[in-house]
Order: sequence, then C-alpha cells, then structure tokens
Amino acid sequence: MRTIKDVAKLAGVSVATVSRALNKSGYVSEKSQLKVEAAIKELDFYPNEVARSLFQKKSKLIGLLLPDIANPFFPLVAKGVEDKVNEMGYKLILGNVQENPLKEAEYIRTFAQNNVAGVLSAVESSSKDLKNMPFVMLDRITSDKEYSVHSDDYQGGTLAAMAVSERSPGQVVVMVGPRSVSNSLVRLAGSVKVLEENNLTYQLFETESYQFDSAQESAHQLFELFPNVKSIIASNDIHALTIMREAIRRGLSIPSDVQVIGYDDNPYSKLMYPSLSTIAQPAYQIGYKGAEILCNRIEGLKVKEKNIQLPVKLEIRESLRKKEK
Repeated sequence: MRTIKDVAKLAGVSVATVSRALNKSGYVSEKSQLKVEAAIKELDFYPNEVARSLFQKKSKLIGLLLPDIANPFFPLVAKGVEDKVNEMGYKLILGNVQENPLKEAEYIRTFAQNNVAGVLSAVESSSKDLKNMPFVMLDRITSDKEYSVHSDDYQGGTLAAMAVSERSPGQVVVMVGPRSVSNSLVRLAGSVKVLEENNLTYQLFETESYQFDSAQESAHQLFELFPNVKSIIASNDIHALTIMREAIRRGLSIPSDVQVIGYDDNPYSKLMYPSLSTIAQPAYQIGYKGAEILCNRIEGLKVKEKNIQLPVKLEIRESLRKKEK
C-alpha cells in the first residue's frame, strides 16, 4: 500500500506539503499542488480516510443500519441513501443488523472507530453511542424531538383494509408485525378502524419478525390456525408472497379462494403470478430524504423539516378480487 511518504518522495516535496494539499489546509503553491496531484495519480494513492478524519476532526463516512438486507425494501432505501451521500461528498458504511442486538452493537462500535460523521438507521435502537452522533431515523416513527423520514403507515393500514373490505372479504386475517416496531401498531390501528366501521369480523395473526427467513413458517402457521380465511392483510410483501405460495401449495386459488394484499411494493410484487396487490412505500425517497437531512445537519445547514412523513399508494393487481358493485 502506498503511503503519504511515497507521494512526498516522488513529488519532491515534504510530507507536510502533501498533507496540506490533500486536506486543503494551509498554503500550497500551484507548482507543488500539481506535483502532488501527478504523484498521487502515478502511484494510484488513496488517502487513509480514518487517519484523515482524525486529523481534520471531520469524517467523510456515514453509517447506515438496516434490519434485513434480504428484504428487497431495504436495498431501495440504501440506494436512496447512497445516492444522496455521494452527491454530498460522503461514503457509506452499511451494517446489516438482522434483528441481532450483538451485531447492532458491533456495527455501532465500527462506526465510532471509523469516526463516522453521522448515522442513518432503520433499526429502533437504544444505544447511547448513537446519541453522541448526528442521527436520522428511517422508516420508523419517532418522537418529534428526533429527526426521521417515514411513510404514512396509518394511511397504509387504512388503504389495505379498504381494498379488502370492498371485495367480498369473508373471514379476514390481519398480520401484525413485531410490536416492538412502532409502525406495526400504527398500520394495525388504520386497518382495524376500517374493518370495524364496516362491521367485519377479523382475526389477528402476530409475527415476531419482518425477516425473510421466518416468512415461510409464518405462512404455514397462518393457514393452520385459520383454515377458512378468505382475506389476508399481510405485514409486508415478503410475507404476502409466501402466503400466496402456501395457499397455492394447499390447492387454493388466488384470489377466488383467498385474496391477499401486501405492504412495500418491492420489485418482485409485479413478477409473481398472480401479481401482488400492495401498499407502495416510497423506499428510495425515504433513504434519499433521510440522507439529505443528515448531511445538512453535518454541514451545519438549516433543516427545514425534522420529521418527514411521505404518502403511500394502493396498487391493485391480481391478488385481490373484483370490487363489489
């Protein structure tokens, strides 16, 4: 690995001159600047970002915590984050927590060791270390005192229940995501309000995780508990797709025997046959706007909105029955 001393030797200048040229700190003559740039190019030299951040007391690294990268929703969030932080001259360190507190703690330590400028997180965390860094919550509802970007989950729960209610609902099962995740309860409240206003009987099926790995077992358990279910409001698209697969495996027809609606609108929802009706969340925009807030905080720029709530949209596809006239 090339070092700053190698650059200085090739350029014929001091290490201090190279440091000033790299960090834009202090005077460097135009002639010396050109020599340093030529030496960097010839040696294919990359500055040690950690060392630079310690010297400048300002890092160009940003940490991102995600609960499960296997869920297609979160890579879209990450893409929005990455695009914005790159625009602002920052680089991203990704931590895939997988609902494991030990992994979360390890990633937060890594962020601290790398002197990150700030953190974005789609994981509800109680870590005290995060409170010492500029921080923005993604896809989770927080108190008004914190910075966050999330979807209107109450609207999403309402739209999902309305779509089912208008289409010969029969026995309705509402999947409830982990109660530790605030969004789950907000979505549930929206769905329950609509179902009760329409005098519909419904059952709750609680899951402990949104994770991809647990979805298949959850689908099996749901049909074992509710063999006569006619309408399912799933907690996310991953669970909805596995429910459809399990229904077909059991010889049921979608949507005539069982209709299903998901949540997220991940890229695979359109590819399934029958295609999945769902509540579309603006995943990319959640990441992009969250990163914009964080970068503005780091740069000392004005943040117009601390808490941004984005609208969701109902996408009607083949997994729902025809609307009653």
